Formats: sequence, structure tokens, C-alpha cells
Amino acid sequence: MATTVRRAVLTLPAAPLGPENPLPALRPLDEAHGIDTEGRTDLPRDMARQIGYEPLRTLLPVRVLDGYGRERTPTGLEAIVIENDRLRATVLPGLGGRIQSLFHKPTDRELLYRNPVLQPADFALNGAWFSGGIEWNIGATGHTTLTCAPLHAALVPAPDGGDMVRLWEWERLRDLPYQIDLWLPADSDFLHVGVRIRNPHETAVPTYWWSNIAVPEDESTRVVAPADEAWHFGYERTLRRVPVPELDGIDRTYPLRSEHAADYFYELPDGARRWISSLDASGQGLVQTSTDQLRGRKLFLWGSGDGGRRWQEWLTEPGTPGYAEIQAGLARTQLEHVKLEAGAEFSWLEAYGPLAADPATIHGADWQAARTEAGARLESALPRAEVDAAYEAWLPYADHDPTETLATGSGWGALEVLRAGHKLPGTPFEESMLDEDQSPWLELYRSGTFPVPRRVTPPGPTLVAPHWRDMLETAPAEPLTEYHLGVAQWHSGDTAQAVRSWERGLQLAPSRWPLLRCLAVADQCEGNPARAADRYAEAFDDLCEERREAPVWAAVTAALGREAIEALLTADRTEEARSVFARLRPPVQERGRFRFIEAQLLLAEGDIAGARTIFETGFEVADLREGAEILGEMWSRISDEPLPQTYEFRMRPGS
Repeated sequence: MATTVRRAVLTLPAAPLGPENPLPALRPLDEAHGIDTEGRTDLPRDMARQIGYEPLRTLLPVRVLDGYGRERTPTGLEAIVIENDRLRATVLPGLGGRIQSLFHKPTDRELLYRNPVLQPADFALNGAWFSGGIEWNIGATGHTTLTCAPLHAALVPAPDGGDMVRLWEWERLRDLPYQIDLWLPADSDFLHVGVRIRNPHETAVPTYWWSNIAVPEDESTRVVAPADEAWHFGYERTLRRVPVPELDGIDRTYPLRSEHAADYFYELPDGARRWISSLDASGQGLVQTSTDQLRGRKLFLWGSGDGGRRWQEWLTEPGTPGYAEIQAGLARTQLEHVKLEAGAEFSWLEAYGPLAADPATIHGADWQAARTEAGARLESALPRAEVDAAYEAWLPYADHDPTETLATGSGWGALEVLRAGHKLPGTPFEESMLDEDQSPWLELYRSGTFPVPRRVTPPGPTLVAPHWRDMLETAPAEPLTEYHLGVAQWHSGDTAQAVRSWERGLQLAPSRWPLLRCLAVADQCEGNPARAADRYAEAFDDLCEERREAPVWAAVTAALGREAIEALLTADRTEEARSVFARLRPPVQERGRFRFIEAQLLLAEGDIAGARTIFETGFEVADLREGAEILGEMWSRISDEPLPQTYEFRMRPGS
């Protein structure tokens, strides 16, 4: 059959994402993937430099997604299916362009770990993330903020004369446009993926990319890559060089032979072909390869310990087979950001398909033989020269304009292109893509004034790039303008000026709580918990007087209430914290996160038995952060007994 592209609807049990958190993300979420400064001294110079290159100070201008729960109902998801007589790829354009399935027809095999549910969890840089398939991570260390966001999608001519699917968006953490082109050459066993990241600005920008591939896992699963060494990261804020495959007497290329979650960033020799594979007991599985621009390869494993097993259940459902991740990235490790010079671009080609190798060799004691066998079978199935040629053939098509729209992403790229006049052939960001989120910023750009909303509502998103900050600085100094200006100044690192802007806005603001909350965060960062608590208490009082019956008000009340309670407890003002909790709506109080907060309140009030009762009754913190140990820490304060398995999410040895 000829290669075809069609729309479809994929129905999965899914938990709704819920509303965005309306509070500006003035600080990054707790990030498990970082190393201490002193741990960089023994690293290669280029690696250490890139690890220290422009880490995120905030998540701005992106908002946090933490409004989801764990109740799943059958939900239809927009899908695009790319198919030839060998492979069928199912893409979810509304969820970051995730490849949800890659099915090999001749062997009747699903090559990916295909999650049977869509369950958001707190793993992305901005919160909501879900497991399974192939995801495209751009922006900064971690899972992209676009994990659960819609991308633009359209048909484009493919190099072989057929059709390919183009996905594209404007990545907002680094203000970079990017595209992903997917096509299946006729009769090919390999999905081809062309990726391009462009820097249209006049200054260099830190860049990040990792393609994450979830693969099925059991006791016989082995990950094979052309490396004898790796950089090991084990959630203990250290990065160290280790041998492959064996470490401490255990073959770590078998994911389930490790007890704890870990990353292994493989040290691929210069000049070696870039590839990684996951193979089962029969020597069959998936292989990923690319042109040389995509330098890094990685294995992520959950391990066989209680914490890793619990996380796997949490991300899908009990009884579902586990998974590991094989990955490919721009740098050697995910802790690094790579400089993309002004006006330059990074581009490469990836290929995904089946691999069949001799199982006795793959699972034998000779690692060199296993590597050679897998590499030889890959070369036979898809020669390196063929990948390089496919990349060269694709490059001229990367600029071709789309012919038929398949899905629509955000309007933020259109706003940036309209403002700066960027020329980005192949990825149109047209004015028709603008929506109400961009409307006030479009007015600021055109008139020099930030508009006052016609109705009382929480402030919308803030743009923080230097050009928008400059426009805010010259706009009339209305309270809402001062609020947005302060957020942009905070993002730039000018915290003192941000505080002055918020304090100016506070003098005339009809809505005081947004400014008070920002000032409270500044107090916390300055080490003044008492004043932070004062401002949080005043902010929540003001919000309660102003809030309406609408989803955005429910979201902001929950978000501000949570922060206020934490600040008041830190300042040992338990009675006021309890007062905030009492003014939350019952549906909010009943959420798992707030059940945990109530246990904290009870403990602060001296009611250990009451706090323990909440644990015994049971609750689920839907937005429990990757690597978080708060459940175990709380349990240790109320009981000497082992932590109940349902709350066991610890990922580090000895945690």
C-alpha cells in the first residue's frame, strides 16, 4: 500500500487536565534533575560549562498545570495516523505531538510502551505529564512544558513524493520555533523524523532537546548502545562516570536488575554511529538512530524497588506491564543546555523501527559481542549512509509550506512573528492563529497601553522577554501594568525593581491579592517568612472578598490557599492557616493534595492521631512531584511503622 495520512479519534480512559494555575510561576517547580556545584569539578570542561549555562530562574511565561485529578473517563483524543504496508504510527497533536503507538505489521508487534490510560502526573517542567510512546522534549532540563499542549499540524510534501506530517510550535521558555516532520517512505520499516530548531533572534540562546521513547520492560529486557561507559545520575544530585554494562556487580543494561531509579547517559565514542535499542528475550524490539547532531543516548529505568514500582502503577494502572525509557539528545546528558547562535539552527534526522538480533549474543556475557551484533543488524536493516542521505533529501523540504491543516496549536508564535517580522519558511505563524490570550499583548504592541479588562478577573499570562518588558516600562503605569512589569522584571533577575513595581501597583490596585502574592514570594526568597505570611494572609482575605463563581476563580482560590497555608505554617501561625483552609470550597478540601495539607495542619495543632487517621483513611496527591519525599517525611513524624506501600514513591537509596 502507498503511505497514507488520515485523521482519527483515539479513545482512552483519561483524567482531564483541568484549568491552568492562574498564579505566575515566579520560581521553578522542584526539579529532581540537578547536581550540586561542587559536583561539577571533575566533569569534562564542555559538559560542566553546558550544565552551568542558563538554567531556568522561573517557568515564565508558561503557567503551571496542576488542576488535574485521578478520575478517568473514556475520552476521545484527536489523532493522526501515518501508515504504509510495514508500519503504523499514531500521533497525538493535541498532546505535544506524542507518538502514542508505533506498530510493526509484519511481526504484529507494538514497538513502544503504549499506555492504556492518559493519567497526568507532576513530571513536566510545568506540572502535567503522562507516560508512554515517544515524546519530544524541548526547552530546558526536564519534560517539556508542551507535553500536554496542542501543536500545529499539517500535511507537507515528503522527500519521496508522498505526504509527511509537520508538527510545529513556538517554545516559550527559550522563545524558539521548532518543527518535527514525520514520514514513512514507501515499503520502509522505519519512521523518519526530521527535526529543526531555529534561533531567529540577534543573540545566542540556550537550547535543549531529548527524544524520549518508552519501551516495554520485563526481566529479559536489555538496552544495547555502542558504549563502554556512561554518566550515572541517581537522584542524589551527583553525576559520575561508570562502566557499562556492569556496575557494582550488576548488569545495569537490564532495567529490572537495578533497585532504584537512575539515568545512564551513554558515552558514545566520537565518530561512532548514534543509536540505542531495547530488545527482549528473543532479541527483538525497537531501535532508534539518527544523524550525528543528536549526540546523546540514555537509559532511564525505574528499577525493581518499591518506589519505582509504585510510580509505574501511579502513571498507568495496576497490572499493566512496566516500561523503561531509551532517549536521544543534543548533549551528552540532560543536565546540559547547548548554545544556539544568533540566526542559526540545529537540525537532524531520526529513524525508529524494529530490530531483530541473535538472542544468544544479545543476552550473552560478552558486551562487546552484543553491541556488535545489534549494530550490525541495524546496519543491515537501515545503513548509516541511508540515514545521512535521507537527512540531506529532507532538508530542502523543511522549508516547504503546509498544504492542508490537520490541527491548531497556540497563538504565541503568531504574536512573536507579528511583532518582530521573523521569516520562518515552513512553519507559518499567521495572524489568524491569535486568540484571547494574546489579545491584551497585541494591544500593548499596537497602542503602547496595556488594556484594563472589562470585568473583574484574575490577571492573564505575563510575557517576560526583554522586548515585552521594555513595552511595559513605557506603558502608562496602571496597577495591572505594574503587576505584569514586576513579573517580567522578576524573571530577568531584577528582583528589587520588581518589588518596587508591585508596591507601586498596590497603592491604587482595585484587586490587591495578585500584587500581594507576588510580594509574598519575594519575601520568602529574601528569607523573611513572617512578612511573607502577613502578605499571604492579606492576599487570601482580599481574594475571598473578590472571587466569583467561575472555574478560573476556583483555580486561583485553590492555588493561593495552598501557598498561603504553607507560608503560615512555616511562620508557626497555625490558627490563621486553619482559617484559610476553612474558607476553601468543600470540593477543594476533599482533593488529595488538600487532605495532605489537612494532615499537616492537624500535626501542627498537636493532633497526631488525627493526622494519622487521614493517612489510614487514604488519599492520593494527584500532583505529587517526581522525586518528592513529602509523604514519607510526614509519615515518619506520625508513626514509627514502615511507610504504607500506597504512599511509597521514594526514588533514592536510603531516602
